[in-house]
Amino acid sequence: MTVIQAVDIDQILFPILEKVSDPEIPVLSILEMGVVRSAILNDKHAIVKITPTYSGCPAMDVIGDDIKRALNEHGYTAEVELILSPAWTTDWITPKGRKALEDYGIAAPLEAEADKGVLLNGKRLVKCPQCKSTNTRLVSQFGSTACKAQFQCNDCHEPFDYFKCLK
Repeated sequence: MTVIQAVDIDQILFPILEKVSDPEIPVLSILEMGVVRSAILNDKHAIVKITPTYSGCPAMDVIGDDIKRALNEHGYTAEVELILSPAWTTDWITPKGRKALEDYGIAAPLEAEADKGVLLNGKRLVKCPQCKSTNTRLVSQFGSTACKAQFQCNDCHEPFDYFKCLK
């Protein structure tokens, strides 16, 4: 879950960071994805620490630039630091973020054991975001990005991405 350290963070930085979208899933903010580890404001200078969802995630540079741009638009200078440990986990996606994923057409991650059963053993546990059926099948372990797998619903026949569990 997002950890924010500063007395005035909720009033000042949180509303700004809440509007910075994940570039690969634009309906989610970086706060909902849980990539913001901390944000500290010293006068008009912010230090925001972020963790990539996957090591080598190409979106991190874009996220860093978007954070700087958003804060600059509100009169703050900003530096963004990449934090690799502890590693990001899908547990950090907020409930609001999970709902936004599903509303957008991406199945939210399952728990680790269920995820393995789905990706390695063909278990039918991933819920179709369109019709809510679990009568779904894995098409490819890799979807539109490395953090997603491609599925298809056997009931409504719609293809969709499933956000893989990462712990």
